[in-house]
Amino acid sequence: MKIHGILKKGLRPAATTAYLAVAMLLVPVGTAQAAPGDNPNKLTTITSSSELSKLQLVEHRVPTASLDNLASEMGTSRGVDEVLASANHPMRNAANCKSTETAALPVKPTAESAYCWDTGDAVTQDWLPQSVTSSGDADNDGVWGTNKVILSGWGQNGTTTTDHMGRIAFIDANDPSNFKYRWVLPVIPLNGGTDYRALKSHMGGMVWYQDKLIVTSWEKDSDNNVMYIFDMKRILQATVNSSAVGKVSGGWSADGYQYVMPAIGSYSLAGGACSATNDDSRPCFGSISLDRSSVPDSLVATEWFSSGGTEPARIWRYDFSSEPGYLATDSSSHVNASAAYETNAVGLQGVLSHSATSGGTPNFYVDDARGGVDQHGILWRQNTSGATAAANCGQDIMYACWGQHTESMSYWWSTGRVWTLTEWAADSTGHWTGTDTAIPQRVLFSVPLSSIDSSLS
Repeated sequence: MKIHGILKKGLRPAATTAYLAVAMLLVPVGTAQAAPGDNPNKLTTITSSSELSKLQLVEHRVPTASLDNLASEMGTSRGVDEVLASANHPMRNAANCKSTETAALPVKPTAESAYCWDTGDAVTQDWLPQSVTSSGDADNDGVWGTNKVILSGWGQNGTTTTDHMGRIAFIDANDPSNFKYRWVLPVIPLNGGTDYRALKSHMGGMVWYQDKLIVTSWEKDSDNNVMYIFDMKRILQATVNSSAVGKVSGGWSADGYQYVMPAIGSYSLAGGACSATNDDSRPCFGSISLDRSSVPDSLVATEWFSSGGTEPARIWRYDFSSEPGYLATDSSSHVNASAAYETNAVGLQGVLSHSATSGGTPNFYVDDARGGVDQHGILWRQNTSGATAAANCGQDIMYACWGQHTESMSYWWSTGRVWTLTEWAADSTGHWTGTDTAIPQRVLFSVPLSSIDSSLS
């Protein structure tokens, strides 16, 4: 039975969803009450044990027996190569992108490569592109088996309890002139592996490290989980094409998608649920990325507050363990932040950390994704000494040189390229009222990190 890559759904107004990172123009931040777009200055190191304790995680694992039972009932696990071989959505190269899409690219530095989504995904307002990771994260050589792969996480934009699912585009990136992708639905195993439900997630950040994929959750997660873990070797195939998710009469359904990835574990905050109220609470994870320049390799996270507010944000990291794809735990099975900072930069949709030398002093790259119509964002490079960004690009404020409404970032280690993506498909006034008025502004692009650094003023 042929199962479609996408199932049509009714559009819903998006303006009220907590997901949508549609923010107002940057306003004064910090005690100095800086003017819009002013330099946020240096990072402040967090050393208080009480503050660091708010970042502590507890690891949870799905029993292997449950995962094996689900695989046994659904059939043999599929590989990433099989998903790529069935890719059914072509991407458009920059030359074939619409002018509104290429206009979303950075003014400075210039994008080295750019791709636009298949027709329906370019303008859908049911789903929002949020995150990116790749085989460039997974392994130093940038290849998973024989394939170059990019993963893009999208969050469902809805207001009812049945919405807020996540989905992942598996992009075949082997041929730079012929990117194509297939959607995969992340799910949560239930009842000893006899059923599953859809993962509810903003998909704000993803890290593919070794054979594991770590995905951010959302602040209303029923189990207070802030991240979920998936195994890239455990991908299963649906057998029934319906809008249901889970076991149904006649087999297994995945909301019209052909493949599912069952979670193998999760991380919750040790102190309880996260809160996006302020940076004095336990943080909700807005975005994550991988830092291979730290010793050991580490996962870097940040929280999100609107660029229309004045709330500073935290940036922190967790070390990976020697067990492939899992974070390091202490003797009490807790995951502790190995470093944490506060930044006055606001509206942070993505974060990268990179050191020029292994284990050296890191620079943090954070993107202020301003939310006005056609407004370019700001990509700050921050450390404990100061901050800088590309400037004087002829935009509305000095530092607005980065892409429009950009989301998470990922560094492809073997090529030195930073990958990110833009989110918007609103109408000409910035409202989300339906695909008939949606303006496509979504683009996946890469920029050499060296070009970012050389563009800084």
